Amino acid sequence: MKYVYGPVPSRRFGSSLGVNPVLFKTCSYSCVYCQLGWTQHMTAVRSSFFPPEDILAEIEEAANNSRLPVDYITFVGEGEPTLNSDLGFLIREAGERTKRPVAVITNGSLLWREDVRQDLMNADVVSAELDAGTDGVFREINRPHPSLSLDEIVGGIAEFRREFEGRLWIQVMLVEGRNCSEEELLALRDRIEVIKPERVYIDTPIRPPAEGWVKPAGPECLVRAHDILSDFVGIESMDITSPETGLFDSSAFSGPEEALISLSKRHPLREEQAVQIISSFSDEIDSAAILTALVSARKLGCVEYNGRTYYISSEIRRA
Repeated sequence: MKYVYGPVPSRRFGSSLGVNPVLFKTCSYSCVYCQLGWTQHMTAVRSSFFPPEDILAEIEEAANNSRLPVDYITFVGEGEPTLNSDLGFLIREAGERTKRPVAVITNGSLLWREDVRQDLMNADVVSAELDAGTDGVFREINRPHPSLSLDEIVGGIAEFRREFEGRLWIQVMLVEGRNCSEEELLALRDRIEVIKPERVYIDTPIRPPAEGWVKPAGPECLVRAHDILSDFVGIESMDITSPETGLFDSSAFSGPEEALISLSKRHPLREEQAVQIISSFSDEIDSAAILTALVSARKLGCVEYNGRTYYISSEIRRA
């Protein structure tokens, strides 16, 4: 499938059917921690990337034929989903046609635009990224399109929160040595207080990042973040710093090679996840031989990060 993948295990959305509505690595940010590497098409201009009915046809087919439960239809994909100007139509139709809840994972950078906020109104859950409370750290970690400002972005997310009848969550990605200081976390708390989300997720990079110097937040940073960011009345604070668990549905692919290449382009795979995907086709397949061959042919990369082995698409560009 070209636009849809999974379901894949998600720490927030259970068994999540991923939908990619933009060209690979088209984004308004180029985050230092991004698991899909450097942004190759930096833009803040919305476009219609693909025929929307083609995307919906794949969503319906995957939702109806999946071997695994589909807890959410999740628009996230290979870049920033709100850059797709058809997103409002896609969200509405995906929910109506599949009778599944719809989630959108966004960096939140375009929510200052009224058309983007309106497009997200039919989602059940919107999870927006907010990693910094000060402009300097925002530009260091998220490396946004030069037309974007942190004040405008936070104002847009807050406005969306006031209008939106669904659930709005904020996800904070903590990078050791960058946004872990008490000063920065207090500034971030002030921003979150303006938004008043239903829930705050505290995260840290667990998959190979775009920049090799990026390190997961250490215990001291995580404890400080929980102490500061959990200090909200009526807002849940949740930790998602542990690796996700669960199965990948690879039934839409013709063989393990195709499944590994496609899934790793959207979701870098831990070694045990890659083996599970191969075994889903047959227990008699030599997983090590397939992985070695794909790496040798430069169709996959093999990367060590934080004590784990990952297999990633060769299309992902990283330091």
